[in-house]
Amino acid sequence: MHAVFNTKSIAVLPFKNIGSTENDYFSDGISEEIINALTKIDGLKVTARTSSFFYKNKSLDARHIGNELGVETLLEGSVRIIKERVRITAQLIRTDNGFHMWSENFDRELTDIFELQDEISLLIADKIRENFGHFELQEHLVASATNNIEAYKLFLKGRSFQLNWRLEDINTAITYYEQSVVIDPLFADAYVGIGWCYGILASWQYIDHKEGIAKAAFYLDKGVELNPTSHVGYFGKATISFWGNWLYNEGLSYLEKCLNINPKYTEALEAKSEILTALGKFTLAKTTIDLALEINPLSPNHHYTKGNIYYLQGDFDNAIISLDVSLKIDPTFVLAMELKTACYIHQNNYSSFIRYIEINKHLERPNLCKKLFDLVNRSNHFENQNIGSAIDVKNENSTHLPWNFYILIHEDKNSALNTLKHHTELKTGQFINFSNDPFLAPLRQLPNYKDLVSELFSSTVLPSNIEKGKSNNSETPFEGEELNDFATALENTMTNSKRFCNPELSLKQLAYEINLHPNKLSWLLNNHFGKNFNDFINHYRIREFQQLAVLPENKHITLLGLAYDSGFNSKTVFNTFFKKETGTTPKQWVKANS
Repeated sequence: MHAVFNTKSIAVLPFKNIGSTENDYFSDGISEEIINALTKIDGLKVTARTSSFFYKNKSLDARHIGNELGVETLLEGSVRIIKERVRITAQLIRTDNGFHMWSENFDRELTDIFELQDEISLLIADKIRENFGHFELQEHLVASATNNIEAYKLFLKGRSFQLNWRLEDINTAITYYEQSVVIDPLFADAYVGIGWCYGILASWQYIDHKEGIAKAAFYLDKGVELNPTSHVGYFGKATISFWGNWLYNEGLSYLEKCLNINPKYTEALEAKSEILTALGKFTLAKTTIDLALEINPLSPNHHYTKGNIYYLQGDFDNAIISLDVSLKIDPTFVLAMELKTACYIHQNNYSSFIRYIEINKHLERPNLCKKLFDLVNRSNHFENQNIGSAIDVKNENSTHLPWNFYILIHEDKNSALNTLKHHTELKTGQFINFSNDPFLAPLRQLPNYKDLVSELFSSTVLPSNIEKGKSNNSETPFEGEELNDFATALENTMTNSKRFCNPELSLKQLAYEINLHPNKLSWLLNNHFGKNFNDFINHYRIREFQQLAVLPENKHITLLGLAYDSGFNSKTVFNTFFKKETGTTPKQWVKANS
């Protein structure tokens, strides 16, 4: 796994819950909300939740995590709930050297949780911008989703169960979400959560399809009505359109609305890739899932999705490579196991197939896989084993791949075609990629099969805006002579008032001094002076140190003392930047210039 590296980047590790274990859901929720807030900043790479939470309860060096995720900074912290108050500690760490760039403690009323999340997110963004380069920063990143803290806590509990991706936990999530909207009937996120859960249950035939889809649509519509900017709401509606109703155009349209609001939402990128895959648009599907993997490199689902693209193209070697990455992240991921087993069948790789079957106890239909191996490859490796015949092909929702149906293809093509038609009418999730599924090759010459494909896909046209261009952030925000005027004002402020000697000086404070918006000052520093805020300020501090160090009256002051007088507050930062600026150490420089 090699993540794409970006200097303006961060991973928010799951905050540690200090106190009762029953509050884990709350500390996880705080972490996720900060991730969501930072994701709103254009130009800042923020690792997605799945990859960040991979490190929960793991003690690993910041440099190791940074290399795996391709990020320059990590945010870590802790959350403690004491009655009606919450205490949060947060630290921002560089991944190249483990240096703590910033840390702070917060003690607030629980009812102020959204304001606190906004404050923390803005402080973090400011520090990253000061150290690594320009991006625009909004006035606020977190809006209050509900005014009722109990409704919010119930929502976070539901969210924690939803993310377990288990049938029983999805039902539990619905219960918590429903309790949440009883307390706050205007809480959009909770309605969206209910709708998403019903959509998944219905799409995979765990509940009555028609009734479940209707419920899902009702709650999702309610959520989006209450919050028209809910990217998760549009993602849920896309899920219903695609997995629930196989409406590819409609699903893509909802996903474009979702990604217009949050272009870094990797679940939506994965869903977009899945729809494109179902339509046979493999190149575009792969490009899309690669975008998701840049942000979310430790998602087993994303690597599985990429493996599935290769599989449906008949590229089984590359499919296995992606599936192995998925299984390295999550060794119990049954869907990846089953698809890897299918690859071995199509490769006619008996030795790898039988070895994989024997060591993986999580496979749900090992005997059917054996029988299918012989049928597909016209071999007799398992003819003496009592494997049994295909059964109950119309109700195969307990498995991820329809193994019974695959066997039926080789036993009775006409019955298999009728079964396929039955599942396309039901919109069963396991059959959504049937038009490119390698196991269906024996059916593709049947006239009725071609009619079925034509009926389902003839009206599908990709939306015209399916490939979006990137915005240009280099355009100047200044008019006329403003740029030169503010550049002069900045240099005069630094030279005359020596504001750099204040070790706590921030970009916001400096912007206030020259009467300029922080976003414009950030642009000015990076695009006109060619330095980020920290490099710009430290450049003046080095010059101040050099002037002080050669004065005879300062010979009794240590070099570190002079560095502190110049505005540095860290020996490590001083030494590192001095060497970067001058190519020598402070001691060597002073000796050469005395």
